[in-house]
Formats: sequence, C-alpha cells, structure tokens
Amino acid sequence: MPLFEYTCTDCDTRFEVLMRDGVTPVCPACRGQRVEKQLSAFAVGAAAPAASPGPAGHACGGCPHAGMPGGCGMN
Repeated sequence: MPLFEYTCTDCDTRFEVLMRDGVTPVCPACRGQRVEKQLSAFAVGAAAPAASPGPAGHACGGCPHAGMPGGCGMN
C-alpha cells in the first residue's frame, strides 16, 4: 500500500494516509473529504556521520560486516 500526503482544503491540516483501492482520504482533524494530494519528498537521514574510507579507498571501517568471517569480500 502506498503512503500519500494530503492537505485538507477546509482546515489546512497536513496528514499522511496508507491508501487502499477504493478508499477516499478523510481529514483526521475535521473529517472533511476536500483534500489535495501533496508532492512527497523522499527523506534520507543518518543516525551517525558516514565513515571515511579506510586504507587504499576501502570502506571497511564503516562496513557492518568488517571483521566477520566471510565479511564483504573487499579484503
């Protein structure tokens, strides 16, 4: 099911809805059905700063498989 963003034209509330076939979105604040689909932007965030590449350009310092048997195969 796709996730869509809408803005209610009656009360200006912005909300998200998991859409199913045949379902009309309803504003959660005023229960109005006059809503406009908004352009969603895909957001990417990082919890920690990216690891800098290790020796010879290898990224093993930030690899979750570094030091594990079979690892990522970059060694």
